[in-house]
Amino acid sequence: MRYLRYLFLAAVGFCLLIVALANRDLVGVKLLPEEMAAYTGQPFQYEIPLFVIIFASIVVGLMIGFVWEWFREHKHRAEARLQKREKEQLARQVRGMRAEKSQGKDEVLALLENAS
Repeated sequence: MRYLRYLFLAAVGFCLLIVALANRDLVGVKLLPEEMAAYTGQPFQYEIPLFVIIFASIVVGLMIGFVWEWFREHKHRAEARLQKREKEQLARQVRGMRAEKSQGKDEVLALLENAS
């Protein structure tokens, strides 16, 4: 199974390399429309290879997806925390009840009862 994962990652890496080599041409990227750039006094236009824009878009999309999913799963994490606290509280209660039940008994018998 490990080799399949490595093979898959190698295939993805090879595909990304081919895309990068095919899209090396420089493209102009404007961060502001010309009307707004006139007010700032700087054009905010850069020449970047196209593959950088493609890869940056993929990374930004993944990050947005991760954050979106983290917010969506918040209610599930909160419920799991609540259930964990309840479980720990119930375990403490059971231990306390077992200790009360075994008071005044032989220590060996009390240990055997608490083990079960």
